[in-house]
Amino acid sequence: MKINRLTVEGKDYFLPHPVDELRGKILAAIRAGGDYVNIPPLRGGSGIDILFSPGMPVTWTEIEVGGEGEREPEPEQPGPIDVHEDPYAGL
Repeated sequence: MKINRLTVEGKDYFLPHPVDELRGKILAAIRAGGDYVNIPPLRGGSGIDILFSPGMPVTWTEIEVGGEGEREPEPEQPGPIDVHEDPYAGL
């Protein structure tokens, strides 16, 4: 599952994927010289209205979040070497 982190003036807001429409609203607000945009909550509720204006620091980060079952398998490591093995046993 992808989660997006929106950082506005040092405060983080976590958003569900996709965020294309929200990005468009924020960009339109900045181009208009400033306006409020509702940032939806991650799990429900009314969200929060943030005033976006030109020059305001805004950073987007996409984070991949998953459970234990979704991890990629780790490459198999070779077993320990037996130093007491007879190197001529196969001859």
